[in-house]
Amino acid sequence: MPPVNSFRDLEVWLLAMNLVDDVIKASRTMPLVEFDLRRQMTRAAISIPSNVAEGWKRKGRRAAYQNYVSIAMGSHGELETQLEVCFRNGFLQREEWKDLELVLMRVRLMLERLHDALY
Repeated sequence: MPPVNSFRDLEVWLLAMNLVDDVIKASRTMPLVEFDLRRQMTRAAISIPSNVAEGWKRKGRRAAYQNYVSIAMGSHGELETQLEVCFRNGFLQREEWKDLELVLMRVRLMLERLHDALY
């Protein structure tokens, strides 16, 4: 395993960035009247890797890093809920929703491991 010299080297950050791209792509097919939901989903998605990165930059203070990972976990829950709202209301097709759910699950597991490792 290569050394981690930056938040950009963290697998959870890389996967979360891919999730951002996937959410933005999926939200483009939503009706324009759902602008607020699209914006909120994008913000929640962006918050995940952003908080991982900000926590990394504060890594000298382990508790602060853990707090930022915890915030990322909260944003993850928010995004998971918003994507389900989209699916239930027909803004996402089942296959598209399932693909996003798989990535969400991987990101969640990685965030949980990172959070636990910071204790």
